Amino acid sequence: MLKMSIQKDLVPDKSCLQQRLKLEAIFNSVSDGIIALNEGYQITSFNRAAGEITGIEPQNAVDQPYADVFKVRSQNLAKILADIQVDGKRIEEMELEIDRADGQKRTVMLNVDRLVDVDGNLAGVVLIFRDISEVRRLKEELEGRYRFHNLIGKSRQMQELYRLIEQTADSDASVIIEGESGTGKELVAHAIHYNSPRADGPFVPVNCSALPETLLESELFGYVKGAFTGAMRDKIGRFEAADGGTIFLDEIGDVSPLVQLKLLRFIQERQFERVGDRKSIKVDVRIIAATNKKLKELVRE
Repeated sequence: MLKMSIQKDLVPDKSCLQQRLKLEAIFNSVSDGIIALNEGYQITSFNRAAGEITGIEPQNAVDQPYADVFKVRSQNLAKILADIQVDGKRIEEMELEIDRADGQKRTVMLNVDRLVDVDGNLAGVVLIFRDISEVRRLKEELEGRYRFHNLIGKSRQMQELYRLIEQTADSDASVIIEGESGTGKELVAHAIHYNSPRADGPFVPVNCSALPETLLESELFGYVKGAFTGAMRDKIGRFEAADGGTIFLDEIGDVSPLVQLKLLRFIQERQFERVGDRKSIKVDVRIIAATNKKLKELVRE
């Protein structure tokens, strides 16, 4: 009887242990860093990913003040944590910089929420973060390539060009860039886009002279299944792909009158139809066009 009683008492303990080991395995397999703090902001839990991001071994982090481990560069994280405990408002997707134990800088995306016990009482806070250093570096590199760095020149004419780019970037109006081939019209288009409020949106280039009229129309506006021979499925066009950003129409002077009409309708109404469809599609796209032809003279002729 005693033996059975002991076994019955041990079963829940063994089950709890197995459950705890399972949760710890999950906790340490997550790719995001997770740090749990008590009400005094001491670390109570610290997963493997948190160690990889901060450069501190989990066993050396537990029981330490969070500020000695998660070293934030600028933001006043202590105030943010205090506010969360008071008003309960969680922090989502806060980008900040931290210093690793080896002195290296890391950019992380942080989420913070309250921890409560089984009775619903405040028990601390949890920090969940991921390393976005490489993403940030690539984004800055891409943006930097087109801000003015690839436009070389300090002459009065180039300074005027830079001024026009900044002025044009602030507007959402359609733009036409004229110039001879090889003068960097696409670089100017990139600079306008990446200095505009649409910088986080897509930049979609189209070489209008490289496609015949029939292909250019379907490339720009897309098509529906059965619109023509070989159209086996619906396909979105470049305008839909550029939604929220900028479409760059290079060599616009080579576009046929039919495609010009569809472009004009889009400029006026901000909508179009895919080839073979009657349903209108609305998108938010800015048009930047370029040509090596003198369009005003062609219009007069």
